[in-house]
Amino acid sequence: MTEMTDDSLSAKLDRLIEAVARLSPPPPPLPEFDQAECFIWNAEQGYPAPVAKVSRVDIGLIKGVDRVRDILVENTMRFAKGLPANNVLLWGARGMGKSSLVKAAHAVANATPEAAANLKLIEIHREDISTLPRLMTLLKKSPCRFILFCDDLSFDNDDTSYKSLKAALDGGVEGRPDNVILYATSNRRHLLPRDMIENERSTAINPHEAVEEKVSLSDRFGLWLGFHKCSQDEYLAMIDGYVAHFDLKIDAETLRSEALEWATTRGSRSGRVAWQFIQDLAGRLGQRISS
Repeated sequence: MTEMTDDSLSAKLDRLIEAVARLSPPPPPLPEFDQAECFIWNAEQGYPAPVAKVSRVDIGLIKGVDRVRDILVENTMRFAKGLPANNVLLWGARGMGKSSLVKAAHAVANATPEAAANLKLIEIHREDISTLPRLMTLLKKSPCRFILFCDDLSFDNDDTSYKSLKAALDGGVEGRPDNVILYATSNRRHLLPRDMIENERSTAINPHEAVEEKVSLSDRFGLWLGFHKCSQDEYLAMIDGYVAHFDLKIDAETLRSEALEWATTRGSRSGRVAWQFIQDLAGRLGQRISS
């Protein structure tokens, strides 16, 4: 039998490697973060997809949450300037502008000379939370700064992906990248359902420790910003702000009467209800608006 030379063996190995490489899917392209200011994390492809047009409202139209608005904008501005800032959990009543405020605060901070459009907002879907460490590894190589945004974050009884979020917020041994911060919205202050916490309390060997392990997730957020149901005056102020902004042609008395009737039929008052009324009103008036 003819002995195989080192050169021929090396050539065969090279051809084998090339053949295997052709069978493997190509790696995702490196993100080009100068393409846009907002992105959506595609966990399956491992790639942040740019958003051509961001759906958001001007921060001046977000009424009834002045204090939490100022706190969030200040935190975001500090982060944009490269200063220390906190992860933020925006929790509370439905439809009071939690996600709208995140997007609006990003726009305000990104427009400053210090940020110079270098602050990027990346939305990550709730079901992709387990891929956060992979996303952070990708982002830490970039000169940009990133707000990772998860809307309507919560966890169900048998869901253990909250542990991935805890690890990502703490950063593990390596620490969270300096250019990454996390903003999340939720209707639950502790992100976990009450029955999940109560079940742990009733079945665990040490109930106190079991509950502490569950609720400690929200403690990883340095800022908790609470949103509560708005008053009638705040609701009407939201309506007035939209009407003035879009220059809708309607007299004040009719506007007030119709806005209150709309809230009564919906059984609630909130920023979302106000916006839905404005869409209905603009349609009836034959005027075009855009969010």
